[in-house]
Amino acid sequence: MEINPSAPQAVVFDLGKVLLDFDYSRTARALAPLSDVSPEELRLALDQSPLLVRFETGEITAREMYAEVVRLSGFRGDYAQFAAAFADIFTEIPAMIALHADLRERGVPTYIFSNTNEVAVDHIWRNYPFFRAFTGHVYSHQARCMKPQPVIYDALEQLCGRRGAELLYIDDRADNVAAGAARQWQVVHHVSIPATVATVRSAFKLPPL
Repeated sequence: MEINPSAPQAVVFDLGKVLLDFDYSRTARALAPLSDVSPEELRLALDQSPLLVRFETGEITAREMYAEVVRLSGFRGDYAQFAAAFADIFTEIPAMIALHADLRERGVPTYIFSNTNEVAVDHIWRNYPFFRAFTGHVYSHQARCMKPQPVIYDALEQLCGRRGAELLYIDDRADNVAAGAARQWQVVHHVSIPATVATVRSAFKLPPL
């Protein structure tokens, strides 16, 4: 974890594995009974796959993603069934959501910075109220590129009007964190919830829990 002594002005949160855990095997198990392939084959076709990258960079739409899943798996359900199963992969990480709430109560601007897709965003927006409390959101499917590509980091800086050490960035992926550090952002490589919470609270001079 690299924290500049000067206080940051905003906090940038990755979403998956930081605020919400996710598990594509849940989608695979839901789709498999109406498909011609096993849950494991479905999971491999979705989780961090080239097809998912195409979807999360906006190269294909949600309907096109559905059509690809039908083609690959023989899925016989309709689009609504697919979308519901595809989105229902998340579990809250309470300590990190509480950290965000504490920052917002103190007036700290916060931003979501996520490699994600339109189906997931719609589901999270409707089902997880904390998500609506962020100051702003930058998504890969709208930026049409994924972290750690520089263009999406440009988009975050433009949205929040801050750069360099003014930003404190939390992400579980080392390559994404390294790209932020290269821009002189203050960074937290999220590998431990207690360590991340303690580091962020210290950066803002908040009392320890």
